[in-house]
Amino acid sequence: MALRSIHERDHPLLREIYADAVETQAPGSYSPAQVRAWASLAWLPGVLDRTFAEGSGWLSGDGEAFAVRYPSDRLALLYCRGRSAGRGHATALLNRVEAEAALQHIPVLHTEASQLSRPLLERRGWRLVAPEFITIAGVSFERYRMAISFRHEHS
Repeated sequence: MALRSIHERDHPLLREIYADAVETQAPGSYSPAQVRAWASLAWLPGVLDRTFAEGSGWLSGDGEAFAVRYPSDRLALLYCRGRSAGRGHATALLNRVEAEAALQHIPVLHTEASQLSRPLLERRGWRLVAPEFITIAGVSFERYRMAISFRHEHS
């Protein structure tokens, strides 16, 4: 699967993918109020700006999915359009993100996973650190702090 680095010109596309991913995939696991609150983050000024501007990320396919690390030891965003879910985009992105982190000698990657991404991350060897509760636009969410460790061979 073709991946390319994210550039500033991609930021509007990333917002579209983010909103599409939430609006098409979250309704089975989240309430309508949660879906609305979460999807709204894609368009609120300032919410994703710093992560997009300062993060390191990859775009999959023809704008079907993306992943961003920010800071370098945190998987900040992993989103895939609903029409492309289950087709290997997230796996390809995680392969790249994890390999890049390992090459940069980052010992542990952290993330806050949704109910949607937690099963995929667990299958890949990420471990649950702790559940946590957050509020978005007055709506409560449970998410999962997770981590994966990389072994570094010393020669």
